[in-house]
Amino acid sequence: MSDSTVENKFSLTEEDVNLLNSKTGIRQLIRSSKVNLEKALEYTRYDDKLKDLQAEMIKLQEWVMANEKKLVVIYEGRDAAGKGGAIRRTTAHINPRAYRVVALPKPTKEEAGQWYFQRYVRRLPFPGEIVFFDRSWYNRAVVEPVNGFCTPMQYDIFMENVNEFEKMLVQGDTYLIKMYFSITKEEQARRFKDIQKDPLKRWKMSPVDERAQELWDQYTKYKQIMFDKTNTELCPWTIIDANVKTEARIRSLEHILNTIPYT
Repeated sequence: MSDSTVENKFSLTEEDVNLLNSKTGIRQLIRSSKVNLEKALEYTRYDDKLKDLQAEMIKLQEWVMANEKKLVVIYEGRDAAGKGGAIRRTTAHINPRAYRVVALPKPTKEEAGQWYFQRYVRRLPFPGEIVFFDRSWYNRAVVEPVNGFCTPMQYDIFMENVNEFEKMLVQGDTYLIKMYFSITKEEQARRFKDIQKDPLKRWKMSPVDERAQELWDQYTKYKQIMFDKTNTELCPWTIIDANVKTEARIRSLEHILNTIPYT
């Protein structure tokens, strides 16, 4: 047999054949010397679904702009959970003038002395704008206490104030969506290995990432406390199963579109 042997032997429907004959389908078929029809179909279906949802995101953004609405979308989750990839797919085709992605670095000395929420307040959306937070003020609920970046008192003050802070946001006519991307310990370890092997991705590994597996149980403890205390009726959490990146991207996009009452 030649190297182009088809790995899968199963019956194809007319719809399957049409998908495989599309530009995306053909591109997937020729990616490898060993043709895997099942994987090619799976990715082509994902790509088609993603494009449909991205088209809806354009409509949602147009509604936000036309009605001067404010939308905040929070992406939280463990290191390597796929938050950044989901944000990139969500924003791929919307108007860059009317959205921002906020991924804040370590606070400066000046910011460390300010009210904790202050540097996030400065990044909140203007009327007609969407802001996507790649990690948010919830750093203080999980990452900071686990790694010793805040004091127990700072943590307690945050947990006492965060629900009231979000209540003020929503009462100030801001839509707030909170998503947590959940992966298993084994999947995180596998992704870390992939990142370390890839010279184009190694920059993603920080000292905090390197300790993530070691501190897994501590992260779990603080994550659960976060859910218990901040999953309110007004501002609920939505947990996205992120073990499969493509499925997580679809689910997160669907959740945004199903939550905002755009027309």
